Amino acid sequence: MELDKMDENEWRYHGEGNKSLVVSHVQLSIVLRLLKYPAEDSENPPQTVEQAFRQVQNIVDFSSNVMSCLLGEKFVHSGEVVKLPLEFVRQLSIKVQHQRPAWRCDKVMDIYSGCALCLPNLTSPTLHQPTHTPTLCIEIKPKCGFLPYSKHVSQDIKTKVCRFCMHQHYKVAMGTWKKRSRYCPLDLFSGNRQRMHFAIRQLIDEPQNNLKIFKGGRCIFSSMDGIEDSMDLNSLLHHLRPYFQYGNNRINSHMTSKALLTDLIQVVVNALLSAGGGDGGVGTDRRGEGRSFCEASLFNKERSRHGSQGSPSDSVLYRVRQTQMLDTLDIEGLYPLYRRVEQHLQDFPKERTRLQMDGPYNEAFLEKLHKCPSEDDGSLEYAVSKVHQYRVAMTAKDSQIMVALVPSCEEEEDDEGLPGQRQHRDFLASRPPAFSYSVSILDLDPKPFDNIPRQLRLDQNIVSCYLRSSCALPKGALPSHSGIFTAAEREDCTLLFHPV
Repeated sequence: MELDKMDENEWRYHGEGNKSLVVSHVQLSIVLRLLKYPAEDSENPPQTVEQAFRQVQNIVDFSSNVMSCLLGEKFVHSGEVVKLPLEFVRQLSIKVQHQRPAWRCDKVMDIYSGCALCLPNLTSPTLHQPTHTPTLCIEIKPKCGFLPYSKHVSQDIKTKVCRFCMHQHYKVAMGTWKKRSRYCPLDLFSGNRQRMHFAIRQLIDEPQNNLKIFKGGRCIFSSMDGIEDSMDLNSLLHHLRPYFQYGNNRINSHMTSKALLTDLIQVVVNALLSAGGGDGGVGTDRRGEGRSFCEASLFNKERSRHGSQGSPSDSVLYRVRQTQMLDTLDIEGLYPLYRRVEQHLQDFPKERTRLQMDGPYNEAFLEKLHKCPSEDDGSLEYAVSKVHQYRVAMTAKDSQIMVALVPSCEEEEDDEGLPGQRQHRDFLASRPPAFSYSVSILDLDPKPFDNIPRQLRLDQNIVSCYLRSSCALPKGALPSHSGIFTAAEREDCTLLFHPV
């Protein structure tokens, strides 16, 4: 990529979040992530070029020096900061504006600093492709995979129903979504294949912003940033059919929709459970004992009592969940420590730099995470360490997992791909067909220290809304949902045709 020869016509809109907009190159497997700020500041940028550069550099440093150490280098791609020509950025902003969702346009792209983050395009990575078939990529935002076990939790419901399931009631009440998702993160993180299959199937039924599927770098299935009617399952099945048509000696025209989705989900589950390096043992954590089920999940608990539990200790799910569990106090126990730090910073503002509240994210920051005392000794250092642990845990809770798939050939045994990218061969004799796959983790930005009070208010609102809702009932009283069956029940379904 030659920075002095940048052409906006070689880039296309890829997506955006709350703080940044992403464009992808039409030929190269790279993306640019550019900052955004409120539209009312469009004529007066809220920060200088130097501040914008530091913000992007902080993202790179936090990813490479902190999250990479906790999640595993093989899963993390930190990218690099680039300084783009301002005229290119302005023309790019004009080009992509009409492609942006209307509800995202309350913010505009930063056209003043020219600072951007350059990353590999993980929806279309450079994998070995003997069949020259476009890469399939499944993007999952799994959210928090455990129930809080802190003594500071004031509402018992938080130890029984997971944050995601409670948050669904609040989002519907606030009008964010028209209906609730039946996905539960605890099912996905369980390591039990039946529960994982059930969880991914619920994501397909109601993806919201927790599931997207890409083909050759282009999104073919999602909720389109809040536009639920854009989901087209028939279109997705059409795209999937060429990838799975030869499984189990079936041909394209005879493969059912159910079999297609089952094959896709099975391959994704295999990738999420794959262990890279280490002993690949099943990971357990005493803090999670007895808390592996969410009472709001529709999965039948009895069916998995005798199944395997726990993810392999070097799998992506295990590493993400372990990092999430650095939140040992819950926001209710963390907030008093935040106040301790905040009061100190009000008295001694210059201490903010020494305590690394805004970076730099280096070895010293990582050391603060690891050297936190086990009990609160009333010190500032304890409070700072716990606040940093919470911020890291929140990053892991908001991260995205990317599973890239390309059809493979059994005789092909060489591995090629992005340096450091986790890649495997998954050779299955019949169903589903063999795939090469890579697994990566995205969206590893540091969470601001000053956002902690907002997190406490959100937690209180979510719990209050759930307790007021009609579904906050004992398990036996949960309303039934027509048309929802377990994975096994779908497998056992038989159609009988009678003569008339």
